[in-house]
Amino acid sequence: MSKKVSPKFYRNCFHIVGPVILFFRPIETVGHDNRISGPALICSNHSALIDPFLIALALGIDMQIRVIAKISLFKIPVVSFFLWKLGMIPVDRSTVDVTSVKMSLSYLKSGDKVAIFPEGTRISSFDATAAKSGAVKLAERAKVPIIPVFMPRKKPFFKKSKVIFGEPYYIEKLDEKRTPDDYAKLSEELMEKIQSLDPGEK
Repeated sequence: MSKKVSPKFYRNCFHIVGPVILFFRPIETVGHDNRISGPALICSNHSALIDPFLIALALGIDMQIRVIAKISLFKIPVVSFFLWKLGMIPVDRSTVDVTSVKMSLSYLKSGDKVAIFPEGTRISSFDATAAKSGAVKLAERAKVPIIPVFMPRKKPFFKKSKVIFGEPYYIEKLDEKRTPDDYAKLSEELMEKIQSLDPGEK
């Protein structure tokens, strides 16, 4: 799969579509200083189709993100065109998608930000055990920080929803190879970091 990325297209969409989204779904960005420059893996909870757009708007136009999205969306002609132009990354969740991993690593190593939802799908209630290990493995391999992000599950129209950026952190490098249980624990820790940003938990 080739990458048909257009930064200009991304910025134009940001200017044109962004205000429309914010009119219906206004946001309040929390943790501005945690939106670091340079490559990073943005990891957020996920409960609505609008989530990737809200994260992009909270980051700002100068921090373009590449969102990992399910491959079925790339099979829809018009939708596929926009996704490729925006630099999105298709992933087949039914298998170990090597192509998706390579694309994500390529973006991260070139200095871009990649957004991934560790839960792997939209869920209506928080469940840390549902986290997949792909996110922590990707951050470890690319040697980039993870920025945990929390968004409320309910995002009422015309009412501000918070997009909360947590403190960036790295996956510690070990001399020995990690086991599946190790990655499962790291995944749970990631989801706990995301959940800890919930204002309702404080």
